[in-house]
Amino acid sequence: MQKFFTIIGGMGTMATESYLHQLNLRTPAHADQDYLNYILVNHATVPDRTAYIFDHSQPSPLPDLLEDIQQQSKLGPEFFTLPCNTAHYFYDELQAATDVPLLHMPRETVKEITRKYPHIKRIGITGTRGTIKDRIYEHELRAAGLTPVLPTDAIEDETMALIYTHIKEQNEVDAELYHRILQQMVTEQGAEVVILGCTELSLAQEREPETKLPLADSQSILVDRTIELATKMRQE
Repeated sequence: MQKFFTIIGGMGTMATESYLHQLNLRTPAHADQDYLNYILVNHATVPDRTAYIFDHSQPSPLPDLLEDIQQQSKLGPEFFTLPCNTAHYFYDELQAATDVPLLHMPRETVKEITRKYPHIKRIGITGTRGTIKDRIYEHELRAAGLTPVLPTDAIEDETMALIYTHIKEQNEVDAELYHRILQQMVTEQGAEVVILGCTELSLAQEREPETKLPLADSQSILVDRTIELATKMRQE
Protein backbone atom coordinates (compact mmCIF):
# COMPACT_ATOMS: atom_id res chain seq x y z
CA MET A 1 0.00 0.00 0.00
CA GLN A 2 1.28 3.44 -0.96
CA LYS A 3 0.31 6.92 0.25
CA PHE A 4 -1.07 5.88 3.64
CA PHE A 5 -0.90 7.11 7.22
CA THR A 6 -0.89 5.26 10.53
CA ILE A 7 -3.17 5.86 13.51
CA ILE A 8 -1.71 4.99 16.92
CA GLY A 9 -4.98 4.34 18.75
CA GLY A 10 -6.71 2.22 21.36
CA MET A 11 -6.46 4.79 24.18
CA GLY A 12 -9.36 4.11 24.62
CA THR A 13 -10.80 1.89 21.93
CA MET A 14 -14.28 3.44 21.80
CA ALA A 15 -12.78 6.92 21.47
CA THR A 16 -10.59 5.65 18.62
CA GLU A 17 -13.69 4.17 17.01
CA SER A 18 -15.30 7.62 17.21
CA TYR A 19 -12.24 9.14 15.50
CA LEU A 20 -12.44 6.54 12.71
CA HIS A 21 -16.17 7.03 12.29
CA GLN A 22 -15.79 10.79 11.89
CA LEU A 23 -12.76 10.33 9.63
CA ASN A 24 -14.65 8.10 7.23
CA LEU A 25 -17.88 10.08 7.50
CA ARG A 26 -16.20 13.37 6.55
CA THR A 27 -14.02 12.00 3.77
CA PRO A 28 -15.50 13.15 0.44
CA ALA A 29 -16.15 9.74 -1.11
CA HIS A 30 -18.51 8.39 -3.76
CA ALA A 31 -16.82 5.02 -4.25
CA ASP A 32 -14.68 2.62 -2.24
CA GLN A 33 -11.54 3.97 -3.85
CA ASP A 34 -12.25 7.53 -2.67
CA TYR A 35 -11.65 6.71 0.98
CA LEU A 36 -8.29 7.19 2.67
CA ASN A 37 -5.55 4.60 2.99
CA TYR A 38 -4.52 4.06 6.61
CA ILE A 39 -3.36 1.51 9.14
CA LEU A 40 -4.98 1.45 12.57
CA VAL A 41 -2.90 0.27 15.51
CA ASN A 42 -5.53 -0.29 18.20
CA HIS A 43 -3.09 -0.82 21.06
CA ALA A 44 -5.64 -1.26 23.83
CA THR A 45 -3.12 -2.63 26.38
CA VAL A 46 -1.01 0.55 26.52
CA PRO A 47 -0.80 1.40 30.26
CA ASP A 48 -2.98 4.20 31.55
CA ARG A 49 -1.43 7.56 30.72
CA THR A 50 -2.88 9.52 33.63
CA ALA A 51 -1.85 6.91 36.21
CA TYR A 52 1.76 7.15 35.02
CA ILE A 53 1.85 10.96 34.87
CA PHE A 54 0.77 11.11 38.51
CA ASP A 55 2.92 8.22 39.71
CA HIS A 56 6.03 7.23 37.79
CA SER A 57 6.19 3.95 39.72
CA GLN A 58 3.18 2.86 37.63
CA PRO A 59 3.79 1.16 34.26
CA SER A 60 4.94 3.64 31.63
CA PRO A 61 3.07 3.86 28.32
CA LEU A 62 6.21 5.08 26.56
CA PRO A 63 7.85 1.72 25.70
CA ASP A 64 4.66 0.45 24.07
CA LEU A 65 4.13 3.67 22.14
CA LEU A 66 7.76 3.75 21.00
CA GLU A 67 7.44 0.15 19.81
CA ASP A 68 4.35 1.08 17.79
CA ILE A 69 6.07 4.08 16.22
CA GLN A 70 9.21 2.12 15.37
CA GLN A 71 7.33 -0.87 13.95
CA GLN A 72 5.04 1.26 11.84
CA SER A 73 7.85 3.52 10.62
CA LYS A 74 9.36 0.51 8.85
CA LEU A 75 6.21 0.28 6.72
CA GLY A 76 6.68 3.82 5.40
CA PRO A 77 3.59 5.82 6.38
CA GLU A 78 3.49 9.45 5.27
CA PHE A 79 2.50 10.61 8.76
CA PHE A 80 1.15 9.45 12.13
CA THR A 81 -1.88 10.51 14.12
CA LEU A 82 -2.21 9.96 17.87
CA PRO A 83 -5.88 10.38 18.91
CA CYS A 84 -5.18 10.55 22.66
CA ASN A 85 -4.53 13.93 24.25
CA THR A 86 -2.87 12.59 27.39
CA ALA A 87 -0.43 10.50 25.32
CA HIS A 88 1.00 13.76 23.96
CA TYR A 89 2.90 13.90 27.26
CA PHE A 90 5.35 11.66 25.35
CA TYR A 91 5.17 13.55 22.05
CA ASP A 92 8.81 14.71 21.95
CA GLU A 93 10.17 11.21 22.62
CA LEU A 94 7.86 9.67 20.03
CA GLN A 95 8.70 12.21 17.33
CA ALA A 96 12.41 11.84 18.07
CA ALA A 97 12.11 8.10 17.40
CA THR A 98 11.04 8.53 13.76
CA ASP A 99 11.49 10.73 10.72
CA VAL A 100 7.78 10.35 9.95
CA PRO A 101 5.80 13.46 11.01
CA LEU A 102 3.48 12.98 13.99
CA LEU A 103 0.49 15.32 14.09
CA HIS A 104 0.27 17.20 17.41
CA MET A 105 -3.41 17.24 18.40
CA PRO A 106 -3.24 19.92 21.16
CA ARG A 107 -1.16 22.21 18.92
CA GLU A 108 -3.58 21.81 16.02
CA THR A 109 -6.47 22.51 18.39
CA VAL A 110 -4.97 25.79 19.55
CA LYS A 111 -4.21 26.79 15.95
CA GLU A 112 -7.86 26.22 15.09
CA ILE A 113 -9.01 28.31 18.06
CA THR A 114 -6.87 31.26 16.96
CA ARG A 115 -8.24 30.92 13.43
CA LYS A 116 -11.90 30.52 14.37
CA TYR A 117 -12.03 32.83 17.40
CA PRO A 118 -9.43 35.55 16.72
CA HIS A 119 -10.75 37.96 19.36
CA ILE A 120 -11.30 35.48 22.20
CA LYS A 121 -8.66 35.11 24.92
CA ARG A 122 -9.99 32.96 27.80
CA ILE A 123 -9.89 29.30 26.81
CA GLY A 124 -11.19 26.58 29.11
CA ILE A 125 -9.46 23.20 29.28
CA THR A 126 -11.27 19.95 30.06
CA GLY A 127 -9.65 16.52 30.03
CA THR A 128 -8.15 13.84 32.21
CA ARG A 129 -6.19 14.79 35.29
CA GLY A 130 -3.11 13.71 33.37
CA THR A 131 -3.77 16.23 30.60
CA ILE A 132 -4.41 18.98 33.16
CA LYS A 133 -1.28 18.07 35.15
CA ASP A 134 1.08 17.83 32.18
CA ARG A 135 -0.04 21.35 31.15
CA ILE A 136 0.34 20.62 27.45
CA TYR A 137 -2.68 22.73 26.58
CA GLU A 138 -1.58 25.47 28.96
CA HIS A 139 1.79 25.70 27.21
CA GLU A 140 0.24 25.76 23.73
CA LEU A 141 -2.34 28.39 24.72
CA ARG A 142 0.20 30.67 26.39
CA ALA A 143 2.52 30.36 23.39
CA ALA A 144 -0.38 31.60 21.25
CA GLY A 145 -1.02 34.56 23.57
CA LEU A 146 -4.18 33.06 25.08
CA THR A 147 -5.24 32.66 28.71
CA PRO A 148 -5.81 29.07 29.94
CA VAL A 149 -8.85 28.58 32.18
CA LEU A 150 -8.56 25.44 34.31
CA PRO A 151 -11.34 23.40 35.90
CA THR A 152 -11.89 23.49 39.63
CA ASP A 153 -11.21 20.31 41.60
CA ALA A 154 -14.96 19.66 41.69
CA ILE A 155 -15.32 20.04 37.92
CA GLU A 156 -12.28 17.82 37.39
CA ASP A 157 -13.78 15.15 39.67
CA GLU A 158 -16.93 15.19 37.54
CA THR A 159 -14.89 15.05 34.34
CA MET A 160 -12.91 12.03 35.52
CA ALA A 161 -16.14 10.30 36.51
CA LEU A 162 -17.58 10.94 33.05
CA ILE A 163 -14.43 9.73 31.27
CA TYR A 164 -13.57 6.70 33.39
CA THR A 165 -16.72 5.53 35.20
CA HIS A 166 -19.24 6.18 32.44
CA ILE A 167 -17.40 6.04 29.12
CA LYS A 168 -14.33 3.83 29.63
CA GLU A 169 -15.97 1.39 32.06
CA GLN A 170 -19.55 1.28 30.79
CA ASN A 171 -19.40 2.70 27.25
CA GLU A 172 -22.16 5.16 28.10
CA VAL A 173 -22.37 8.95 28.07
CA ASP A 174 -24.05 10.65 31.01
CA ALA A 175 -25.51 13.52 28.98
CA GLU A 176 -26.56 15.58 31.99
CA LEU A 177 -23.11 15.32 33.56
CA TYR A 178 -21.36 16.12 30.27
CA HIS A 179 -23.38 19.26 29.64
CA ARG A 180 -23.08 20.38 33.28
CA ILE A 181 -19.28 20.19 33.08
CA LEU A 182 -19.19 22.41 30.00
CA GLN A 183 -21.73 24.85 31.43
CA GLN A 184 -19.70 25.20 34.63
CA MET A 185 -16.55 25.94 32.66
CA VAL A 186 -18.34 28.84 30.97
CA THR A 187 -20.56 30.25 33.73
CA GLU A 188 -18.36 29.57 36.78
CA GLN A 189 -14.85 29.69 35.33
CA GLY A 190 -15.45 32.35 32.69
CA ALA A 191 -14.18 30.40 29.68
CA GLU A 192 -15.12 31.92 26.33
CA VAL A 193 -14.33 28.70 24.47
CA VAL A 194 -13.96 25.24 26.03
CA ILE A 195 -11.45 22.71 24.70
CA LEU A 196 -12.60 19.10 24.72
CA GLY A 197 -9.13 17.87 25.64
CA CYS A 198 -9.88 14.17 25.92
CA THR A 199 -11.04 11.88 23.14
CA GLU A 200 -13.68 10.41 25.48
CA LEU A 201 -15.13 13.93 25.70
CA SER A 202 -15.11 14.03 21.91
CA LEU A 203 -17.03 10.76 22.00
CA ALA A 204 -19.51 12.39 24.40
CA GLN A 205 -19.87 15.29 21.97
CA GLU A 206 -20.57 12.88 19.11
CA ARG A 207 -23.27 11.02 21.03
CA GLU A 208 -24.78 13.85 23.11
CA PRO A 209 -23.77 17.05 21.30
CA GLU A 210 -23.55 20.42 23.02
CA THR A 211 -24.92 22.89 20.48
CA LYS A 212 -25.12 26.18 22.39
CA LEU A 213 -21.68 26.66 23.96
CA PRO A 214 -18.51 27.46 21.96
CA LEU A 215 -16.29 24.37 21.91
CA ALA A 216 -12.97 23.33 20.41
CA ASP A 217 -13.24 19.57 19.95
CA SER A 218 -9.65 18.32 19.77
CA GLN A 219 -10.48 14.99 18.14
CA SER A 220 -12.78 16.62 15.60
CA ILE A 221 -10.03 19.06 14.70
CA LEU A 222 -7.56 16.18 14.37
CA VAL A 223 -10.01 14.47 11.98
CA ASP A 224 -10.10 17.56 9.78
CA ARG A 225 -6.32 17.91 9.77
CA THR A 226 -5.92 14.21 8.98
CA ILE A 227 -8.22 14.48 5.98
CA GLU A 228 -6.51 17.65 4.75
CA LEU A 229 -3.05 16.11 4.98
CA ALA A 230 -4.06 12.74 3.52
CA THR A 231 -5.91 14.38 0.64
CA LYS A 232 -2.93 16.59 -0.17
CA MET A 233 -0.63 13.56 0.04
CA ARG A 234 -2.80 11.62 -2.41
CA GLN A 235 -2.96 14.49 -4.87
CA GLU A 236 0.80 14.80 -4.85
